[in-house]
Amino acid sequence: TGIDAVGWARVMAEAGAGEVLLTSMDRDGTKSGYDLALLRAVAEAVRVPVIASGGGGSAADLAAALDDGPAGGHAQAALAASIFHFKETTVGDVKRALLARGIAVRPPSNG
Repeated sequence: TGIDAVGWARVMAEAGAGEVLLTSMDRDGTKSGYDLALLRAVAEAVRVPVIASGGGGSAADLAAALDDGPAGGHAQAALAASIFHFKETTVGDVKRALLARGIAVRPPSNG
């Protein structure tokens, strides 16, 4: 599109957006992991929550997006669809994996 994602996110946040849903179209549906560098750049540029989207293929990918360390994505939430639609994992399994990594999520109820 020729539009800088970081600059656009900043403009939208300053205009009153409550959060940024950041989808990497290059990674959407690939299950190859989120674009952590882009996530981190946007998260550091705005003062609203950033939701990672596009590329989540495993609990490790979600954990990396949520990681606030130097290599993480610094997102406040992560969206994943394909891994659940195709029953590659369950929400409960992902929650348990995130909890094991010290990421705060509501405990799974069962399953």
